Amino acid sequence: IMIALVLATGLACGGSGSAGKAERTVVAAFYPLAYAAERLVPPGTAVRNLTPPGVEPHDFELSARDVSRLADADAVLYLGEGFQPALEAALGSTGAHGVDLLAELALREPPATHEPAADDNPEDHGSEGRDPHVWLDPRQYARVVERIAVELGRPEQGRVLVAELEQLDREFARGLHNCARRELVTSHDAFGYLADRYGLEQVALTGLSPEAEPTPGALRELIEEVRERGATTIFFETLVSPRLAETVARDVGARAAVLNPLEGLTEDELARGEDYFSVMRANLAALRLALGCRPQ
Repeated sequence: IMIALVLATGLACGGSGSAGKAERTVVAAFYPLAYAAERLVPPGTAVRNLTPPGVEPHDFELSARDVSRLADADAVLYLGEGFQPALEAALGSTGAHGVDLLAELALREPPATHEPAADDNPEDHGSEGRDPHVWLDPRQYARVVERIAVELGRPEQGRVLVAELEQLDREFARGLHNCARRELVTSHDAFGYLADRYGLEQVALTGLSPEAEPTPGALRELIEEVRERGATTIFFETLVSPRLAETVARDVGARAAVLNPLEGLTEDELARGEDYFSVMRANLAALRLALGCRPQ
């Protein structure tokens, strides 16, 4: 593949550039892709995450400098189908070498979970696009990793990371096997892949856009559904306001807790040394508590 040949050539000729300066650049659209690329790139190759720490990637707007980086990059890793429309438009205008991992791998989409109420606006629930959150299923994320490894000419490094993801999958399967409840109530429709993989049922308060909010009528129906299911925890995420989850939790007598969709890490999380695996394991602990899972 062209990018692998380009990267290898750059390494062979590494003495021609400025000392300490990366000769090649891989641009990743947001954190999960940047994390995989950082684990896989050859020495002397820089990875740039387009989405800054603490910024929600769905509606991130590109600066002129970002667009220039796209044009100069050896590869741009992204998930298409409308997840980051500004990025897709910029790729088309610059002619950059984009790798749409969602389209190329034809990753299976999870079954629908909560259906919007009749007076909902379907566009508020992201129904015009597919669920992009494939990285929350370690097995599907492993396929993304394999494709990135091929693109970068680093199959051996890819196999190491895939083995770690297979171990994480086993931890989730064991940890969520014997639980009192299977309902996963989330503020954002981001956990469909995770729920489908481990036999959970996601009830999302909003759709694929984390900034969307249900109409008053839809919210009343959601509160009633959550109450009937006997959910003890309403999950919210770190990069958007917890207000909706806290409102539903208060009305049904549940608690609100964090379940991180890993669309990006905050500055504080990065400073603490958090990464994909540590956050996913924290998610597993939160799920086990919320679902009343038995000790392993």
